[in-house]
Amino acid sequence: QKKDAVIYKQSWDKQKMFWGFYLGMNKKNYKISYINNETFVTSKAAAGFNVGLIGDLKLHNNINLRFEPGLSSNTKKLHFRNNNLITPQDSVREANSTYLRFPLLLKFSTNRFYNIRPYVLGGLSYDYNFSSNQDNPQDNLDREFRMKKNNLYYEVGFGIDFYMFFFKFTPSIRGVFALNDETVPDVDPNSPWTSNIASMKTRGVFINFTFQ
Repeated sequence: QKKDAVIYKQSWDKQKMFWGFYLGMNKKNYKISYINNETFVTSKAAAGFNVGLIGDLKLHNNINLRFEPGLSSNTKKLHFRNNNLITPQDSVREANSTYLRFPLLLKFSTNRFYNIRPYVLGGLSYDYNFSSNQDNPQDNLDREFRMKKNNLYYEVGFGIDFYMFFFKFTPSIRGVFALNDETVPDVDPNSPWTSNIASMKTRGVFINFTFQ
């Protein structure tokens, strides 16, 4: 004989505001465009972490507006292939990035099915790069690869809300894509590092675990 399923947090979705926090990891790299084919850059990224808070406003039974301020960090190593760069010190640069992030997202959820509720989301994010050396007068001649402080991204993702006995747990995956060029060109217009770079834009994958 089939037993009735236990439904947790039955009145949860009647609230107008929701609060929580998230922890996660990311893998972010650069999409690089060139002016011509004389210079090539290989970017190798290490896994990073995400942590932040969630404020969620219910707009409709299936639509929520989310604000997710938080921190995100990762490291990328850039390998330049150019005949003018001979030594390893010249051809390798490291880009360390720690971002203060302000994503504003719309979340579209299905109707709840027992203790699960899938959703998709999308929106924009402003990111401030704490590790930026944009104002540093030194550039690649002094082994400083400069990146911009202020960046704008769009984000799309999906996840599943699991209603637990004490809280709601949500694993999710998200794609993050920069809208602006993040490179600060070298002072020398013929720089072997940046003169042939048309743009460098972050793109990455975030895996978050949310608790509400």
